[in-house]
Amino acid sequence: MPSSQHFLSRPRSGKKNRSIAEYGDYQTPLELAREVCGLLVRQGFRPKSVLEPTCGTGSFLVAALEAFPSIEQPIGLEINGNHAAEALAAVQRCAGTTEPLIVNEDFFSADWPAILSCLPPPLLIVGNPPWVTNSEMGALGGTNVPPRANFTNLRGIEAITGASNFDISEWMLMKALEWIEAKSGVLAMLCKTSTARKVLFHTWRSGRLTLDASIFPVDAAKHFGVTVDACLLLVKGVGSHGTRECSVAAGIAQSGSVVTFGLRSNGLVADVKTYDSVAGLEGMQRGTWRSGVKHDCARVMELRREGKRWRNGLGEIVELEPNYLYPMLKSSDLSRNKLAPSRWMLVTQRCINDETSSIQTIAPRTWQYLTDHGQLLDRRASSVYAKRPRFSVFGVGPYTFAPWKVAISGFARDLRFHVIGPWEQTPVVLDDTCYFVPCQESEQAQLLFTLLSSKRARRFFQSLIFWDAKRPVTAAVLRRLDLKILARESGLACTDCGWPWGSGVESNQIP
Repeated sequence: MPSSQHFLSRPRSGKKNRSIAEYGDYQTPLELAREVCGLLVRQGFRPKSVLEPTCGTGSFLVAALEAFPSIEQPIGLEINGNHAAEALAAVQRCAGTTEPLIVNEDFFSADWPAILSCLPPPLLIVGNPPWVTNSEMGALGGTNVPPRANFTNLRGIEAITGASNFDISEWMLMKALEWIEAKSGVLAMLCKTSTARKVLFHTWRSGRLTLDASIFPVDAAKHFGVTVDACLLLVKGVGSHGTRECSVAAGIAQSGSVVTFGLRSNGLVADVKTYDSVAGLEGMQRGTWRSGVKHDCARVMELRREGKRWRNGLGEIVELEPNYLYPMLKSSDLSRNKLAPSRWMLVTQRCINDETSSIQTIAPRTWQYLTDHGQLLDRRASSVYAKRPRFSVFGVGPYTFAPWKVAISGFARDLRFHVIGPWEQTPVVLDDTCYFVPCQESEQAQLLFTLLSSKRARRFFQSLIFWDAKRPVTAAVLRRLDLKILARESGLACTDCGWPWGSGVESNQIP
């Protein structure tokens, strides 16, 4: 198990040493640990015990003992024996008459009830747990992972397509919040900002409230030499009383909050004040917003036209029939407002369960091309292709081939929607990092674009979106806007045709 002073992230070189990835070797600077404890002192917290669940060489324990003379029992847990010995020596030097305990053990096999029973309240749980995901750890063959379980209760396709992947620290923080719920205390942990939000979301969604939750941005590049959105998550109590909101400060040394996010209508919102002013637009338009086609093999499935032939990502020039080729746009194209397709996608199915063997008869050169590259296609790792016809793609249906679309990049850093029409009389397809609403007519697409670009719609989306997220825009966020209500409020709804649903493709109609 990586220790809490080990800040797991990908080094700037882009290479990840296995021992660093699995056990960590990015020590939290004592300076930063002191800043965190100084914040708690200014807020008037006086713990009697301090626990660092993965303590590394002990920076946080040392800082806590320096800051809080009230501490009677410091305990740290660390799997690395050398670090555990170094932590013990460091803590003993500043502990005075207090007897520190450093446990050389794995977080996931520790006897936590016994450890916690030794800690008098109020309890401070502090540290910096590992920043590696369960899938990354599995790829490394690492064993320092929590019990295998879909602990966020994702079902079906969400779990299959990777939404169930989580940071190891996410699991640890959830356990730590259970501890401070059972024993009066405060949690102060460094983690990815996205992880902090997920932990609070799962806590609030489970019905528990937080007495006082705050996030303080941390400069990870300065302190750890890595580029990632990081923060200090501070939670003062969990239980049946409190709120489902969290303030975001400008920094550890600065007072006052910049914005407050929280749980509304079973989903997180980035700005509760703004959201509450437009909450009447909240809906759940299932089936409206779609993601583009997922193929997981760009070298084979994406091609550029060269005269009457095609060049793939392997540099090969091939001849293919036009039957399965469609002009395509990616998130990067939408972000750059580059709406003239420069590449084409090989789409082997019209619907997700279509058999693909008919390609051999309809387009023999295409079939031969797929067969020649079958080894690459068969190696696609995603389980969405398991037990499906060979050469399958994912995320296809009638909506994929709608002639008109209103689309946005999932990686967008602003709210920029686009109207996309046919290219050379052929429907344009999008890759799976884009989201869109399919339309049959240009007029429908233009009306939808007008609605989505309105000030009220933009205000609604701005209240929901966390722009520091890896993929800020998601289908789940987009579906929360009830377009029917927005159209009615804007005077653009068509009572005769049922717009904005009545004239769409079948899969775009909402009862």
